[in-house]
Amino acid sequence: MNSQVHYLPLTPALFSILIFLFVGLIILIQLRILRYAYMKLGVSPGTALFLLFGSLIGSYFNIPVTVLPGAVRSGQVIDFFGMQYVVPQVAQWPGTVLAVNVGGAVIPTLMSSYLVLRYQLWGRATIAVIAIAFIIHSMATPVHGLGIAVPVFAPVVATAILAFLLSREYAAPLAYIGGSMGTLIGADLSNLDKIGGLGAPVASIGGAGTFDGIFLTGILAVLLAGIASPSQPRPAW
Repeated sequence: MNSQVHYLPLTPALFSILIFLFVGLIILIQLRILRYAYMKLGVSPGTALFLLFGSLIGSYFNIPVTVLPGAVRSGQVIDFFGMQYVVPQVAQWPGTVLAVNVGGAVIPTLMSSYLVLRYQLWGRATIAVIAIAFIIHSMATPVHGLGIAVPVFAPVVATAILAFLLSREYAAPLAYIGGSMGTLIGADLSNLDKIGGLGAPVASIGGAGTFDGIFLTGILAVLLAGIASPSQPRPAW
């Protein structure tokens, strides 16, 4: 079963688009066009690329947490808001495997924790996460065979606007924290009670249905908020 828990959350074509965006990002950073934006986030361009690359590779890996009994679907491609998500092909499956996605949950959580500690954004980060979680929860849709899905650009637009309203100086880190954590909580964690009845072989927190939005948040929301912020944020330590 362990080998079947790991799979690409998107179709190869859509995953290739994310890779294309990542390669474009490398080129822009090498040309120093995006250096300013990532200085706003408080990490070097190399570290930012490492995190984004880790998110892409990590999206393939899921850490099983528990198994929810019930009949499951297998080997389908599901369309939602123009995006195509993969339901893995499984055999002799015990039920819905609840898992945590490395690229869409573990890495963003570690990075968000670092940013909160670095800039001491406890209050504003809490407001950002709660607000985005509320917005995303209102948009989240239980999808049979898949799990919970949200419109791909919803986290990006919401986080960029809210982060700028909360703080111009710390807009970039707040965008990353609010977008990633707010999406995880609003889409996946707040809908755990609905997952068991959806017939998904693997319900991955931060995986299919939310990974694309979280990954694009890491690229686009930071850039939008970084451009709007007038100066590089000052670390608390």
